[in-house]
Amino acid sequence: MEQFHHPRPARTDSRAGSQPTAERRRLLAGLCGRVLEIGAGDGVKLSCYPDSVDEIVLVEPDPFLRAAAKNVAARLATPVRIVNGDPCRLPVEYKCCEAVVCSLVLCCAARVEETLLEVRRVLAPGGELRFYEHQRSGNPALALAESLVTPVWSRVAGGCQPARDTVVAIQQAGFFIESLDRFTFRHFSHVLGVARPR
Repeated sequence: MEQFHHPRPARTDSRAGSQPTAERRRLLAGLCGRVLEIGAGDGVKLSCYPDSVDEIVLVEPDPFLRAAAKNVAARLATPVRIVNGDPCRLPVEYKCCEAVVCSLVLCCAARVEETLLEVRRVLAPGGELRFYEHQRSGNPALALAESLVTPVWSRVAGGCQPARDTVVAIQQAGFFIESLDRFTFRHFSHVLGVARPR
């Protein structure tokens, strides 16, 4: 599974072999240069990056997940740097990344505003935030249900807050949303999109 608290396959297996899921493929399509991703999961998602990426910087605070990701990274042609770090203090230089990828981490961030400010700090001019996240439902009844399950869900799912309005948090951190797709996965609302600093 891609992340132990958010089981999501990064790849699918078929007769043609293992391929990135449609969501993972869309999340990473067209990326190039140095890309930073917050959260390692089990490392399998590293194998989904396009060849146009020059370097992947993976920030992960958990030593077990860092070790799992290193096993995958060792088999890739693309250079991968896996570092210990907090999303609120990303251990990379100012404006050094062409893109930052967040896949089911903003919904878990204890201080999402600080995390997004750090994302802005490390993005090079013209850089972009790619995100695949839980999103508060636009349906009032479902949004209420998400709010009601959040206290318990958050405890058992790594701090995940499915009722968080992630899109508004991104906008309030000084990004404009360039593209956005809303969809439901296992009864929870999600968003997949691209944002750039204003």
